[in-house]
Amino acid sequence: MQQPEYWLRGKIEHIPDLLQPVAHSLMQSKEEVRNYMDGFPEHRLWEKPAERASIGFHLQHLFGVLDRLLSYTKKENLSEEQFLYFKKEGVPDSSISSEMLIKKFEDKVLETIKLLEEIPPSSLTEFRGVGRKQMPSTVIGLLFHAAEHTQRHIGQLLVTASVLKS
Repeated sequence: MQQPEYWLRGKIEHIPDLLQPVAHSLMQSKEEVRNYMDGFPEHRLWEKPAERASIGFHLQHLFGVLDRLLSYTKKENLSEEQFLYFKKEGVPDSSISSEMLIKKFEDKVLETIKLLEEIPPSSLTEFRGVGRKQMPSTVIGLLFHAAEHTQRHIGQLLVTASVLKS
């Protein structure tokens, strides 16, 4: 029998109540990416149906966006490595497999869950600047966006993978 969605499985241990939705969303995404990629033809990783983003892009971006948003959450500037990764998202690379990208994303989700355990609820409304222009956000704003943006790309990945599998 299939398990219910993560948000219906109860609390994730050690995560503050106000961050449970973020944790549930990310854990759901981690589970779904594996399911949606099951049976995906590897040779189609960089194909862009209807000139839309490739599966390779979505898998790279899932990791990259979490990595960048976590840096901002921790009051860190992006590193040169992060900028380089961002520029390479979606650029076909035959040395990269879908399994490598899925694993990288799964590891980043687990790292994010660990970070959520350490965030005091009292800090959720603290200012966090985003990007070089330091656009205004908050800890909760960044974490919510991380969860929402991840789910958005999981949905796009599902549709793209379904088209390319057919």
